[in-house]
Amino acid sequence: MTEQMPHRKQPDPTVTIQYRDRYGPPSPPLDAYSDEFEGDFEPIRASEASGNTVSPFPSRTEGPRLLVREVPTGEEYPIDALGPLRSAVVAIQGMTLAPVAIPAASALSIAALAVQGLVDVETLNGTKPTSLYVLTIAKSGERKSSCDAPLMEALRLFERQQAKAWRNDNAAAGDAHALWKGKRDKILLEDKNGDKNDAKVDLAALGKEPVAPPSPERTVSEPTFEGLTRKYIEGMPALGIFSDEGGQFLGGHAMSKDNRQKSLAAFNDLWQGNAIRRTRAGDGSVTLFARRLSMHLMVQPAVARAFMTDPLTTDTGFLPRFLICEPASTIGTRLQKHVRTDSASLDEFSARLRDILDTPLPMDPEARELEPRLLRLSRDARALLAEYSDRVEEAQAQEGAFAHITGYASKAAEQAARIAGVLTAWRDLNAPEVTGDTMADAIMLSQFYLNEASRLAESAETSVGIKKAESLREWLMASWSNTDITFREILQRAPARGLRESPAAKDAIKILVEHGWLVQLPPGTEVRGARRQEAYRIVRS
Repeated sequence: MTEQMPHRKQPDPTVTIQYRDRYGPPSPPLDAYSDEFEGDFEPIRASEASGNTVSPFPSRTEGPRLLVREVPTGEEYPIDALGPLRSAVVAIQGMTLAPVAIPAASALSIAALAVQGLVDVETLNGTKPTSLYVLTIAKSGERKSSCDAPLMEALRLFERQQAKAWRNDNAAAGDAHALWKGKRDKILLEDKNGDKNDAKVDLAALGKEPVAPPSPERTVSEPTFEGLTRKYIEGMPALGIFSDEGGQFLGGHAMSKDNRQKSLAAFNDLWQGNAIRRTRAGDGSVTLFARRLSMHLMVQPAVARAFMTDPLTTDTGFLPRFLICEPASTIGTRLQKHVRTDSASLDEFSARLRDILDTPLPMDPEARELEPRLLRLSRDARALLAEYSDRVEEAQAQEGAFAHITGYASKAAEQAARIAGVLTAWRDLNAPEVTGDTMADAIMLSQFYLNEASRLAESAETSVGIKKAESLREWLMASWSNTDITFREILQRAPARGLRESPAAKDAIKILVEHGWLVQLPPGTEVRGARRQEAYRIVRS
């Protein structure tokens, strides 16, 4: 192992255990429940259990509680682990007083966009791109754009300058193509009734058809996947989807009901570095190899919750490919007296970004297939990564800290390797390998995002449960006239289809009991003329 640097705090790769709230053991199947309770004791009538005799339940001094649960606060962002990106992130945070995780995500994703076409990185499971997908959740007013714009400034200037040069080159290429086509048409016309061998010689001498120079844009904001494919055909092989209004992308055409599954699968392939394959009637088929894509989407919480609760986004592995976070708000604390300026650090970041963007991409000139060099792991880096991988793997076991987010957890070690590759290449494009110190930083960052995924996934799951419980509560208050209700009646009559399944109904009932809206009656209580195994008294105020 490398020696600890005196100024650097080495991360503890031990997985932070976070327990999920649980609503009890799994429910038995529906047929395990019966309207009639078979027992050897006298039934308790619902009126007796509700208070006409001595109640078996403790008296309540408080009414029912609202079904509201705040998202628990996340961990502090490990800003020291950003290495060469740290000073720029601190500068942005000092200027905006926004949560530090917002400029940190911007800097990390911009760095990935810059280096992804130049280097791949060695992982525990082979060579992978240094591309990163990042999702930052923050409500309106958190200064997302103010954090992103200064870090993107050098990239935007680069794109504008390249676009101007491209327009001139494209005009010249158009003229060259017109001349080429005229000569080709003339050869074919003269040879229409003559010797074809002469035409072949002339066509060979004419040379290949001139192609337009690739469009220089490196980023897009709201593409369909077909549009992104077209951009890869006509433009650069390393692109980024960057949007400080990511909800427009997540709610756009690419993620519509008809296109979502196809788009998610395609974006998954790009993250892996797999080829893009598209087949369309009338448009032929195209296969594009060695393309790269990085992504940073900034979205508001409501948009994120809806996206995270869509099983398709998780089951396909799309969301688990993201480094995801929702930092605590700083709104209300951003006083001008606390503002700090550090233009030198921002200038340094911009200069470094421009140097990398000016570096020619290693690619085949005709097919524009990238040929990035491999950034290997040092012995120390590999040892740290293997240890981290094992710890996260153990935490995915049943009842483990990450058993509920195995999609995210199974990619944590690879995410650490990708981050390490980005930090290494940003510091030095010619670096021969990832060092142990850089891998230690990358592991700390990967673990932060994994813990955030765990926290937010739990919150999203709970939100779905709370929503169903609230639906049941509203129905009980508005439409159920009796003072008590049986479990079977809920299964048979609840308004939402999702509540007519035993596990969902059990979860909703459990939440309502915990919040004081239902009180379970003793087994054998008589409800509407029969003894019931499971029945509840409804609390209406």
